[in-house]
Amino acid sequence: MRLLFCVVPLLLSVSGCGDANSRADGKVRVVATTGMIADIVRNLGGAHVYLEQLMGEGVDPHLYKPTPGDVAKMQAADIIFYNGLHLEGKMGDVFKSMSRKKVTVPIGERLDHASVLEDDKLGHDPHIWFNVELWRQAAGVVRDELAKLDAKNADAYKAAAASYQARLAKLHDWVQAEIASIPTDQRVLITSHDAFRYFGKAYGIEVKAVQGISTESEASLKDINHLVDFMVQRKVKAIFVESSVNPRNMQALREGCAARGHQVAQGGELFSDAMGPDGTPEGTYEGMIAHNVETIVKALR
Repeated sequence: MRLLFCVVPLLLSVSGCGDANSRADGKVRVVATTGMIADIVRNLGGAHVYLEQLMGEGVDPHLYKPTPGDVAKMQAADIIFYNGLHLEGKMGDVFKSMSRKKVTVPIGERLDHASVLEDDKLGHDPHIWFNVELWRQAAGVVRDELAKLDAKNADAYKAAAASYQARLAKLHDWVQAEIASIPTDQRVLITSHDAFRYFGKAYGIEVKAVQGISTESEASLKDINHLVDFMVQRKVKAIFVESSVNPRNMQALREGCAARGHQVAQGGELFSDAMGPDGTPEGTYEGMIAHNVETIVKALR
């Protein structure tokens, strides 16, 4: 899989907010909240944009509070892309304020609403990037907004988007084939919080989690015991921690299963609400998805 998806070279300059040279070079100043959104901007914008990414490796967007530096970056931007659907729940007032002054785009709220999953508490499930086909739509939102804002480079954005979306189409097909290789009775994904419902629906794997869609929710002892009952009954082989979520609840699950005579392996670490370190394959959207799928298949197949 590593050979199928090459890491696109980083074409963007990176410097501190307020750099006079970056203001004068004619580039579109873009702020993206999460690494997944920043990856789209990098691939589509190339040398035509100057990108600031607010949330890095291991950062939980559900709990993230903007710093004064973040606000300054957004104030200096030409356009802001964020996930929306309440993913960046503590930044709502900032986005509302920024939208009065500049183009501020909630990507998840621009997608086909029929494809967006409902949630009783949040209204919608914000983890849209785990359906690769849906993330192709997200790339189209970024393409259209950049082309509108920077019309002279519209053709470049459209060409880059076509290339990126073609790669995502191949990635989607690969994920389907890999998950289908897991025996049907073992296609059960147990994670820290409920971030993988889009993944489960798109690729045919049952998903269960200790916490809800937002990591602000707390798992009760009752929640843990119910999940232990399910895992023992279904003879689940492995569970998965997440890079941006405390693993303590997952250890409680393993201990609960062990107390009932069922041993469960720690299947590995998945990237959920944040990508991997910059400069690694997992620090790209395609590499993150590939890592997750390989980790899941290795543990469950």
